[in-house]
Amino acid sequence: MAAIELDGVTKRFDDVTAVSDLSLTVEDGEVFGFLGPNGAGKSTTINLLLDFVRPTTGTVTVLGHDAREESVAVRERTGVLPEGFDVYDRLTGRAHVEFAIDSKEVDVDPDDVLDRVGLADAADRQAGGYSKGMRQRLALAMALVGDPDLLVLDEPSSGLDPAGAKEMREIVLEEAERGTTVFFSSHILEQVEAVCDRVGILREGELVAVDSIAGLREASDADATLSVAVGDPVDDDVLESVRALDGVQRVERSTEGGLRVGCDSDAKTRVVTALEDNGVTVTDFTTDEASLEDLFLAYTEGERDEPTDADASVAADDGEVDADTTASRDSTATSDPAADSGETADSDTAAAGAEDADADSTADESDGDETDAPDAGDEAIEEEVQR
Repeated sequence: MAAIELDGVTKRFDDVTAVSDLSLTVEDGEVFGFLGPNGAGKSTTINLLLDFVRPTTGTVTVLGHDAREESVAVRERTGVLPEGFDVYDRLTGRAHVEFAIDSKEVDVDPDDVLDRVGLADAADRQAGGYSKGMRQRLALAMALVGDPDLLVLDEPSSGLDPAGAKEMREIVLEEAERGTTVFFSSHILEQVEAVCDRVGILREGELVAVDSIAGLREASDADATLSVAVGDPVDDDVLESVRALDGVQRVERSTEGGLRVGCDSDAKTRVVTALEDNGVTVTDFTTDEASLEDLFLAYTEGERDEPTDADASVAADDGEVDADTTASRDSTATSDPAADSGETADSDTAAAGAEDADADSTADESDGDETDAPDAGDEAIEEEVQR
């Protein structure tokens, strides 16, 4: 069974189309990386999965449930680490996790959850004193409460040092081994390459590629680098003959006296043959495949190509950045419930994946409007503060 299915999904914010005719399937138990430049529509897509915003057209199905009509059932089985997560300054780390436990109605030791994300020693500190990386770990802890079937992680490595990023990768892999489906967006491409089964690349609201990293390499125009060791220096005329070969993008001399040739995979043999035909002794050669960064740039720059293993979708307006960010911020908590200002917090993100019992009944039924967040969670947190 597919864990996530988007079928012909379009989302418009007034005259801005953030996502257009997006069709995507993520299989059960898959670790799926969702990539794209800022403003590509990644956060809008995640908000559609969680019913934080409603699609203008199309359907979103998560864990076998319609994300719009059965959002409670979806959230009961989903853990969320949203972009821009903020903490309740006066609550301890343990109180945050206890709130998530109460919201999910599960029997879990909060200290075990905090220990898993490396916050056991800071459990009794007020979260307002946490560093950015510690706050990110706390949000992850809340998302992990209840062993969710789906983890949705929006920029999960933001603010983490290298050790924290490594722990994040390990947690994702542990969840994958447990059978959890993981859907996450990230700008840190090394993280994606290390853990993902497949990746999707979104550009200006358009899904331009969906495949494994190996498949993306095969289908993209990103060139591999062929390093050639030679017995004697190569004449300029020979270099020009290599540059003229089909599939060769660049040729340069290496510091070791050999050559570095940027070329398509099927051009490597032609390069070596051309050198030998010109009297050059090739003593060794190695190939460095295109990195995920190279692939990302190949798919997000230049002319649009048809997507691989996916339906194409229409490009979004550049103004999507503001709409995308606004939608994400509206789904996250940014206020302190104990503050004298009397502002209330959005319980959707306070639980970071907790059940929103009234989500369906409070949702605005008109297309394109965001759902209203219930405030039942605020009372629970305020009671915790008063204790």
